[in-house]
Order: sequence, then C-alpha cells, then structure tokens
Amino acid sequence: MGAVVLGGDYQGLGIVRSLGRRGIPVCVVDDEPSVARHSRFASSSLRVPRLRDEDDVVECLLDLGERAGLRGWVLYPTRDEIVAAISRRRDELEPLFRVPTPSWESVHWAWDKRLTYELAGELGLAHPRTWRFGDAAELAAAAPELPLVIKPAIKEHFIYATNEKAWRADTRARLDGLFRHAAGIVPAEEVMVQELVPGDGSCQFSYCGFFKDGRSLATMLVRRWRQRPLDFGRSSTFVETVEIPEIEELAHRFLTRIDYYGLVEIEFKLDERAEEYKLLDVNPRTWGYHSIGLRAGADFPLLLFRDQLGQKVEPVRAVPGVTWVRLSTDLPTAVPELLAGRLRWREYFRTLRAADVEGLFDRDDPMPAIVEFALLPYLYRTRKPTPRQDVPA
Repeated sequence: MGAVVLGGDYQGLGIVRSLGRRGIPVCVVDDEPSVARHSRFASSSLRVPRLRDEDDVVECLLDLGERAGLRGWVLYPTRDEIVAAISRRRDELEPLFRVPTPSWESVHWAWDKRLTYELAGELGLAHPRTWRFGDAAELAAAAPELPLVIKPAIKEHFIYATNEKAWRADTRARLDGLFRHAAGIVPAEEVMVQELVPGDGSCQFSYCGFFKDGRSLATMLVRRWRQRPLDFGRSSTFVETVEIPEIEELAHRFLTRIDYYGLVEIEFKLDERAEEYKLLDVNPRTWGYHSIGLRAGADFPLLLFRDQLGQKVEPVRAVPGVTWVRLSTDLPTAVPELLAGRLRWREYFRTLRAADVEGLFDRDDPMPAIVEFALLPYLYRTRKPTPRQDVPA
C-alpha cells in the first residue's frame, strides 16, 4: 500500500519525505518540471501532459491506477484544481484509490470565496469587507473607500493567467483599470473588490490541521513572518509555530459547519484596527510549509495515511517556536527590504541561522535542492507576474 502525490513542487516533496522515510511507497505525478521526483524517498514518478483540467486529472488517475497497479493507494493532491477534480469525481475514483479529499459539499465552501465569506458571516467569523459589481460603471458609482484589493472568487484561472493572488488599488484610476483587467480574465461576477487589511506577512496567521468528525486530530498554528510577494503572499517564505487559541476556535467553527475531513490550512489576518482575526482563505489540502509539522510534532501526511488505512490516530499538537524557511524564495523577497532599510541585516541572518527546517534542503536527501537551483531560470520565467497592459500605475 502506498501514496500518489499529485504535484511535485516543494509541497509534494514534503509528503514524499514524510511517507518515504517510513518505508511507504510514493509515486509522484506531475505535469511540469519539479523537485519531488528527484527525492531518494520517491519510489516512482510519472510526467503527464496536463493536470489542470478535471477530465485530465481523473483520466490520468484511472489509467495510472490500473496500469501501474496502485489500487488502494492514498491520493494526495497539492493544487486547488486537482482537489476540485478529485472532490467532484470521488465516485469514479474510490473503486481504485483511497480518497481523503472531502466531498464537493464540503470543498465548494473553500473553492469559491464568495461562499467562504458568506458562511463566515453566518458563523460570526470576521472577514474583510467585500463587494461584487457587475461592471466597472457599477464599481465607479459605488466608490468604496480606498485602498482596495482586487482578487478572484475562484483562484484557479486567475492565478495561472497572472501568477498573482491579488492586486492593490490606491487610486480610482488604478481600481478601474485593475477591475477591467480582472474581468477580462475571469467573469465579472467572480471579481471581488475587498477592503485592504493593513499589515504584511507578520500579521498573517494560519490554523493547520487534520480534521475529522468535528475535532482536530493534528493541530498547528503558525505565524507567517515573511511571504512572497510581500503584500499578497502567494507562498510563505518564513514561518514560526505559535499558540493562538482564538484562531483555533474560529477554524474549528468553520470546519465543523461544513463537516470537513482531511488536511486543511485556514489563513487569517490580524486587523489591528479592530483587534480581530479576519478570515482570508481556506485551503483544503496540504500547504507549502507543512513539512515543519514533522519537527514540531505533527506529521500531517503520515497521520492522514494511517487514518486512511484504518489505523488509530491519537490527537497531536505542534509545539510553538519551531521555524521553517524556503531560502530560494525567502532571500529574493528579503533583499529589497534589506537594501531599503525596512529589514535589518542582523535580524534577518539571525532568523536564517535559527531556522529549524529548510523547505528544500535536507542532508540525507540533497538532490531536490540541487534540482531546484537548476530550475530557477525556468521557475522565474514561468511564475513571474504577467504585465498588466493599460493599467495606471
């Protein structure tokens, strides 16, 4: 019995190492150059043409399950669109695989932020004020107070088209330009205009858990000290485990309401103006820095695997004060801040020296870090933000 990891970036690498070190066979499936397949703990790997469309994902898995003899293996999706595909087509996949991804009845509350914030409001969870407009003229007439954020209700198509999570607008002209640009990528009804909650990554916190039957079998709270990009981090670059019971309670309230099962990260931002944590995002899958869990006492992929095999899982809790860094993204993020004097050199290097876990490098498994270094030109070319034409600066 083994595991199929769908997506071989550093997030997938963490799953491979977690399970592979325990002697569990792991097959890495990806549609782009990635690092996890180069881990010595990956027992096999497969490069496929495409994992972005629902039919492609399901057809790939059904073919792989029969041809490679992976019947009964546990699926680990690492990207939102793969989660959605597996969730919607569980009935077709369950005869072949163990599917820990929740049903669409649960996942759709996280997939569409319009529903996420609607449910948060019903549950009394604070979240950024959010508006939706049919077109730019309707937005101009409403004129909500600046600064504002433009972001998609459904991330999938927007992120692949722009390589960005959200945009900031400080002027009316820029707001109009960004809204029109976003509405050219996704339907206007999916474009959200949102209040800007002040603060950088150090104001962002997350509940990370393995949730089942209304309780958290594995619990970890983190503070996202640094992220890339700095304003609307698509990924964390330096995090630390913390203890914040309030965030944990808010997350439990949401997950219990949608009858959630599996691994999940829920992002919050501290709004210091109101002294409250505002719900930003719900990620129904593993998250980028989950590999910190092993060092902190909550090995999330392994616990999920054991539960899928019907083994008993005792509740665990990550200890505070453990840090994680992904140097290949943290350093490029920090350099401009260091040069501008907004980040102190001594403090920055102190955090690097004290880091407990590096997102890629591991002494007993160095090849993924070497491969990522070789892939940096490709990653820069394919993941840099797409220029926004005719949008005022």
